[in-house]
Amino acid sequence: MTSGGPAGDELVDIVDEHDNVVDTVSRRVMRAGRLRHRAVYIAVQNSEGRLFVHQRSFDKDVRPGAWDIAVGGVVGAGESYDVAAVRELEEEIGITGVVLTPWGGGVFGDESYELIGRCYHLVHDGPFTFDDGEVIDHQWLNRGELQQLLRHGDVVHDSIALLLERLVVVE
Repeated sequence: MTSGGPAGDELVDIVDEHDNVVDTVSRRVMRAGRLRHRAVYIAVQNSEGRLFVHQRSFDKDVRPGAWDIAVGGVVGAGESYDVAAVRELEEEIGITGVVLTPWGGGVFGDESYELIGRCYHLVHDGPFTFDDGEVIDHQWLNRGELQQLLRHGDVVHDSIALLLERLVVVE
């Protein structure tokens, strides 16, 4: 999520267990307090059914350098999930003018963060651009390659928890 200022200064809505906004704080305060917030996850597959995975920048505030099976991120203050998903697609991989398929959502929490997420799906063959620096590498994976990454790679846990059971990846 970019806003023209430092990432830690971005405003984020804090939500209760029913997804009602209870406060608005900076991203820095949200991270420091492990406060429940909203996030979006977009699974991108090509027309052959391979899954787009990407390596996160080492500048990310959570899981720097890890591989992620979803494009996405934190929903900004006052922003809807749908708007955030479209924004994240444009920021992270340069995709605009597409219609996303809603894929439900869920909750996630670990020692680092707690969130309510909404999931989406997109079939797109690229090309992609990585202008904001959040993505430093990417691959298209089939099911076996994805399983290898999940067994042996450093992979973002919330994306796995919220998206993996929804995915059908080609052999």
